[in-house]
Amino acid sequence: MFLGVLKLDLFFPENHSLKEKRYYLRSIKDRVKSSFNVSVAEVDYHDLWQRSQLAIVCVGAEKSLVEETLSKVRNFLDKNYPEFILGIDLEYIKV
Repeated sequence: MFLGVLKLDLFFPENHSLKEKRYYLRSIKDRVKSSFNVSVAEVDYHDLWQRSQLAIVCVGAEKSLVEETLSKVRNFLDKNYPEFILGIDLEYIKV
């Protein structure tokens, strides 16, 4: 079994409150979850209104399937939210 973790550092320059940040995060998380059947959670910068880190996790029996799914997620994010992305880190773990 393989576990893939895509960590996404985000910056929302126009936000002025945590409420605005939650609005953007909810939209991103819902679109990614529904499109790719992965788990998504905010894992850092909870109290900062312009920063966030999301972890997107995919589990599969074969590494190639996990790689393919997370590659599609990354392409989706790069295409739809390029102005918010500060950095992306990808890690695979054999369980």
